Amino acid sequence: MQAPLNQQIVISGVGGQGVLFVTRLLAEAAIAKGLAVLSSETHGMAQRGGTVLSHFKVGDFSSPLIRPGHADLLLALKAEGIAQHAAFLKPDGWIAVNAAAAPADGGNRCCLALDADRLARAVAPKAVNLILLGFALAASPAESENPLFCDLAEIQSVLQKRLDARPQLLENALAALAAGAAAPAAV
Repeated sequence: MQAPLNQQIVISGVGGQGVLFVTRLLAEAAIAKGLAVLSSETHGMAQRGGTVLSHFKVGDFSSPLIRPGHADLLLALKAEGIAQHAAFLKPDGWIAVNAAAAPADGGNRCCLALDADRLARAVAPKAVNLILLGFALAASPAESENPLFCDLAEIQSVLQKRLDARPQLLENALAALAAGAAAPAAV
């Protein structure tokens, strides 16, 4: 018998990076699988480049906020997010970060870095969030102790449903997701 899935993810970035969009994609993927979802968002002057933080839980939870030391994954759209939010990670949690190299402030946790800003300039300039999500999905092998609850195909399906009426936007979103999934990590 397989243990029930309980997964906690912190997504951090700044206003305009699409933290909330990534959270909604993950929520729709979980709901499509029949999983329970809770999420909460914090917006700090988001329209002026302030921090946006999303707590996202899949499984049997009773409140949306993640306590320090309990997150499985920190998805950081800015490298600075590690210093601000790594305390949410549990000891064996991992980090996927938008950075040219893995920042040292991730502690001894697995920290995989991708320069999503650079890749976005070539693929889809406003899709750093989708590039990093694709990267995290590809970097989360199913056989590891902390695989993500969903995979690349499930997020692609959610994007297709959400953006079906906007073909150019859908094409750019899928290209960004695929570019992130195909990119090698800087560890």
